[in-house]
Amino acid sequence: MANITASDVKRLRESTGAGMMDCKNALMENDGDFDKAVEYLRVKGQAGVAKREGRATANGLVATHTEDGFGVLVEVNCETDFVAKGERFQDLGRQVLEQAVAVKATDVAGLLESSLPTGGTVSDLVVDAIATIGEKIQIGRLARIEASHVASYLHKTNPDLPPQVGVLVGATGAADVVRDVAMHVAAMIPVYLDRDSVPEDVVANERRIAEETAREEGKPEKALPRIVEGRVNGFFKDKVLVDQAFARDNKKTVGAVLAEAGVSATGFARFRVGA
Repeated sequence: MANITASDVKRLRESTGAGMMDCKNALMENDGDFDKAVEYLRVKGQAGVAKREGRATANGLVATHTEDGFGVLVEVNCETDFVAKGERFQDLGRQVLEQAVAVKATDVAGLLESSLPTGGTVSDLVVDAIATIGEKIQIGRLARIEASHVASYLHKTNPDLPPQVGVLVGATGAADVVRDVAMHVAAMIPVYLDRDSVPEDVVANERRIAEETAREEGKPEKALPRIVEGRVNGFFKDKVLVDQAFARDNKKTVGAVLAEAGVSATGFARFRVGA
């Protein structure tokens, strides 16, 4: 029987992302042969793919790509931070992003069905990664923004992990402030681009809540319209990107800062891993 060392197990674990005991068993079953151990893990992993379907995938990474006229943002999820920080998983993230750019994917379903240059589909690629790594992995979200200029921003919430927050902001022209707005989006978490983007039923519900709250507080009847409008405007300032106070200068709105630079925002996307 081959002498399996801790360094052998470590090497296999770093290469595949599989669990320590799984790696040790794979090497023992294959007399220490590294390549056969990798294949062994894949075969064993394929058999367990279906069993992992119900598991939570709250870890992972986000990745972005921008070129003239468009930007792409993807989220790839896994179960543990150990796998998220591994090279095998991060390489998968790069492949998924490259494919999303290449096929101009606009949704996850279309991306999963797309054919890879090397053969098979992205779905096959993910299943193969699940088999090798031994965790449930999935493509969580995908966004593609087309605009005259698209800026991106990636943020690490933990220096040991890949980026956990990713943002794209589309604008009518190139300006340094567009990336500043992407950083603002990462921190301030707007929900809507502008007031016209807020669904009518959402606005109506905010008005109803504002009025009911004001009545509960015993506000004078004559003052209700003004109070309601003020609180609805407060909702816009909290949730609408161009109405938010700019993170770098809260005396100005994001919309005003962009206007000063001669551009306007046309769209944005923000993903935080697992949220």
